[in-house]
Amino acid sequence: MDEDFDRTLDAVGPRLRQLRQRRNITLTDLAEETGISASTLSRLEAGLRRPTLEQLLPLARAHNVTIDELVDAPLTGDPRINLRPIAVGDGSTILPLTRRPGGIQAYKFVLPTGDDHRVPDLRTHEGFDWVYVLNGTLRLVLGDDELTLQPGEAAEFDTRTPHWFGATSSGPVEFLSLVGRQGERAHVRTTPNRVRPTRPLS
Repeated sequence: MDEDFDRTLDAVGPRLRQLRQRRNITLTDLAEETGISASTLSRLEAGLRRPTLEQLLPLARAHNVTIDELVDAPLTGDPRINLRPIAVGDGSTILPLTRRPGGIQAYKFVLPTGDDHRVPDLRTHEGFDWVYVLNGTLRLVLGDDELTLQPGEAAEFDTRTPHWFGATSSGPVEFLSLVGRQGERAHVRTTPNRVRPTRPLS
């Protein structure tokens, strides 16, 4: 399995270059779309650097593809579902839960045990994110604020706000993420709609 993931990550560079060239845009154009520097994008495309999950999300959005399409991950798991877990260079695993580009994308993230003293590398990109913690403790940095989320807790934020998330030293963390463009926020219903009684047929 590790060899499959290594081959998958090694193939990301040529795939990124192919997607960018298909759109006929420059590295500078893509840097403006994603918030990732042109020099970093160049190293990713050349295979000199493996992408992190903070880089995969805006890249998939910019190219209008799902993350599993972006990395062309091998099929694993139940063939009736065809979920494709993706290992990232920083030890994280992403499980895409939706298969279509555009609209709100759903993911499950599993992040390895983190360092509480790590200085986060904040990122920005277009969109809106809603996260829900399943297990472990999530460290979420939003601009000058830092949140610590426990299982059952959720947060939502505009991804144009500089942000970063990771696990704490207490252990790995699993969480769900719904990511959409601006205006495509998750809608939470607090009260059920009243059901109108139906009239009997006469």
